[in-house]
Amino acid sequence: MNKKGIILMNLGSPDSTSRSDVKEYLDEFLMDERVIDKPYWLRLLLVKGIITPFRAAKSAEAYKTIWWEQGSPLIVLTERLQQALQQKTDMPIEISMRYRKPHPKTAYDNLLAKIPDLEEVILVPLYPHYAMSSWETAVEYMKEIHKKHNYKFVLKTVPPFYKHPAYIHALAESMRPYLQDDYDQLLFSYHGIPERHVLKTDPTKSHCMQVENCCFKSSASHPTCYRHQVTITSELVAKKLGLKKDQWAQAYQSRLGRDPWLLPSTQERLPNLPKEGIKKIKVVCPSFVSDCLETLEEIEERGKEDFLSNGGEKYDYVPCMNVQEAWVEALMELIRDAEEVER
Repeated sequence: MNKKGIILMNLGSPDSTSRSDVKEYLDEFLMDERVIDKPYWLRLLLVKGIITPFRAAKSAEAYKTIWWEQGSPLIVLTERLQQALQQKTDMPIEISMRYRKPHPKTAYDNLLAKIPDLEEVILVPLYPHYAMSSWETAVEYMKEIHKKHNYKFVLKTVPPFYKHPAYIHALAESMRPYLQDDYDQLLFSYHGIPERHVLKTDPTKSHCMQVENCCFKSSASHPTCYRHQVTITSELVAKKLGLKKDQWAQAYQSRLGRDPWLLPSTQERLPNLPKEGIKKIKVVCPSFVSDCLETLEEIEERGKEDFLSNGGEKYDYVPCMNVQEAWVEALMELIRDAEEVER
């Protein structure tokens, strides 16, 4: 009998679109020290005193525009991915979220209920790229709960897969059908992070954003450099699709606060592109594997409005991979790779 299990881990979602549920979600998310990396007292003041009291109502309205009858798109799509993946393996698969439900302990206990003598759990963080505010916090949280409850099984983790051939193939194939008609530019819009996060996760403390053309110069910083990894994803996918350099661009979305974030900003680029002669655009969000608030409301809805109201003629959002067959196959390959790693 197989004594291994799999956990798919995604970001999480409010339980509903009510202001109280959204506020509870935002409080948990933004109080994470890897998201807002400030001293606890300052983080508490910012989050509980300033951000969520003013942001919760607006965010609740945004969630209402994208909420599905079955619930949060991110949760529903992750469950569908679980179901599709389960058809390809006899290892039981559970879901965990970094924030809200299902909790990591729930996922661990569900696997133990299915396999009492469970020996190994393969954790699949559904983040292609390393960032302290996404991949790192998810993995460290799972490790923390694993240790706290003294689980006996081994925990293995699928590493960031930003350049894995199977991921690049799946991402390119998910985009290909949307690139058949005429367009002026394909915009890769990645979730943004503060510049300080890039500097913090640079083990050399002398390479990231300090060396000219740093993303393309070999460095020990690259395994933990978000900007390098998203840039390489863009380059590899563009090559896979046969795109020329002038056919695509890269930007960063979802900025929070006034600190310097990675540039250029998607929100600033979209209204300005028509003035530069780019009237027909395709936008894809490769840092997300499942559609969610940041893709459906921020990019598909508001991004389109910003672009078209400033002279754009055609705006197409390219959906996330969600449950496409090539992505499910890629996940299985990533899991098999993790299985083969020695304990």
